[in-house]
Amino acid sequence: METQRLFVALSLPSVVRDALAALATRIEGVAWTRPEQLHITLRFLGDVPHAQIDPMIDRLAGIRVAPFILPLEDLGTFPPKRPPRVLWAGVGGGHPRLFQLRQRLDDALLASGIDLDVRTFHPHATLARCQETSAPAIATWLRHQQDFLAPPFRVEAFDLYSSELHANGAQHMLLHRFPLETERPSSSEK
Repeated sequence: METQRLFVALSLPSVVRDALAALATRIEGVAWTRPEQLHITLRFLGDVPHAQIDPMIDRLAGIRVAPFILPLEDLGTFPPKRPPRVLWAGVGGGHPRLFQLRQRLDDALLASGIDLDVRTFHPHATLARCQETSAPAIATWLRHQQDFLAPPFRVEAFDLYSSELHANGAQHMLLHRFPLETERPSSSEK
């Protein structure tokens, strides 16, 4: 069975990608994400059978959430309380419309027969991957960046990407863009 490795994400405008890319400094063992690859993953889907992709796209196209403004203002590492493997920039304080979008996305994916993991949603952009990095160097970097705040941006769409793994990292390709639209009132609300 042929499959395609997919994920759903929010693309970042160039001004936000530039602000995130400016955080990159030389830290031993840290591989920074290329600016054009920066995004906020809403849901990693993994290998999806080709036969499920078009019906999934139809369901995703039916998602209705009003556009919203999103700030990236937190920095941190995964996993918490263990040696860092990922540096990230996250959404400060949670955002109701973002979580509404994620819930509707999950509902559409489940209705499409896509298996989903049950991990807690922690919206973030992956800034770097860490290997054999000293935790003190990362802690120092986080202290120096504690006042980080990217320009807030307007979310008007979410995207379906394919991801191909290569020796120099994953290559992401946009497959479909889903514009956000204001929810339509039901006939009883008119």
